[in-house]
Amino acid sequence: MTTFKSEFLNIMQERGFYNQCTNEQGFDEYLADCEKKGIPAVGYLGSDPTGDSLHVGHIVPLMMLRWFQKCGHKPITLVGGATARIGDPSGKDKLRPFLDEKTLENNKVGLKNSFMKFLKFGNGKNDAIMVDNWDWFKDINYLAFLRDVGTCYSVNRMLTMDSVKSRLEREQPMSFLEFNYMLLQGYDFCVLLQKYGCRAQIAGADQWGNIVSGTELGRRRYDTELFGFTSPIITDSAGKKMGKSEGNAFWVNDEKLSAYDYFQYFRNIGDAEVGKCLRIYTDLPIDEVRRLETLQDKEINEAKKILAFEATKICRGEAEAKAALETATKTFEQGTVDDNLPTVELAQNEVSVLDAFVALGFVSSKGEARRLIKQAGLKLNDKVISDENYLITKSDVTDGRIKLSQGKKKHGLLVLK
Repeated sequence: MTTFKSEFLNIMQERGFYNQCTNEQGFDEYLADCEKKGIPAVGYLGSDPTGDSLHVGHIVPLMMLRWFQKCGHKPITLVGGATARIGDPSGKDKLRPFLDEKTLENNKVGLKNSFMKFLKFGNGKNDAIMVDNWDWFKDINYLAFLRDVGTCYSVNRMLTMDSVKSRLEREQPMSFLEFNYMLLQGYDFCVLLQKYGCRAQIAGADQWGNIVSGTELGRRRYDTELFGFTSPIITDSAGKKMGKSEGNAFWVNDEKLSAYDYFQYFRNIGDAEVGKCLRIYTDLPIDEVRRLETLQDKEINEAKKILAFEATKICRGEAEAKAALETATKTFEQGTVDDNLPTVELAQNEVSVLDAFVALGFVSSKGEARRLIKQAGLKLNDKVISDENYLITKSDVTDGRIKLSQGKKKHGLLVLK
């Protein structure tokens, strides 16, 4: 294991964030020099506002930026109001749908809410700020852009980037619009250099080609070395990306997902992922992480509860984390029903069991509910449901509530009015 001069890179390495760096030694020296002088280095993370919340899969580079700030450096969060109008081709098979202005504005507000859960925004020297690349792209002259920026790029080089190369190898069409994406992201980096002295971009591994686009533009146009630093794509033991389950994202923002469900996502992490998730999704000291990740058998459940609590505390606050822990304890350890379980209220006297599970969000369709009933996977008041045509009525109320369950790990309440 390499010992770095900078606190930030040492933390990144020991916690499992380090994937690639454009110039490891140069970046380390730049950070160490800033840390020594008490001057914040400036780095940015970009997110296109294609949705109104981040999800668990987006948190990895955001946690990197959180540690960047903890080390005394200044984070910039960039929302791509301009690049969202094009669409990043990385990992995509087709052009992303265009969003209207109202949706983009709503999504930008949602992303700011996500960022604020992990970073401290304000006017201090290392407080985070948020910028929108629409502000510098909306009035740009196309011919001037081609002359000043386009001449710095080689099409031959662009064709070797994974985001382009893999698309062409799959014989999926790529529009000229999408082909321009890396020029725009590279230009973003240079604008942030000029406006804020930003010399680092932090992102997930899938952004490597776009990052290199910016570092090369900085060198060619401004004779300045910019640095790119990426995290690995975090997967579970089955090789699936973290943050999504059966097509459903585990969202960061409160209105998209309850604190209890967020807690339960981490509580139900596989045994093999506990150590990795403690390092990445919590602020726990690394020595405590090492202790917890050595636990085995039944003791690993204690580590999972700590993981879930600490991850939820960062994202939703300590009070919400404590409430989620209490609800989980009552539900799974004491066998009682807590009022803080996910709840859906329906203004009717009866509802089909299929509609009830769809309304609660445990299944995405009636077809999925039918399949689970055939597999004895759904329960009403802790009793297995065998009849897919069953109507739930107020006669099913037990102790003032109707409890719905999917398997052993997902429980919720239904209220009929």
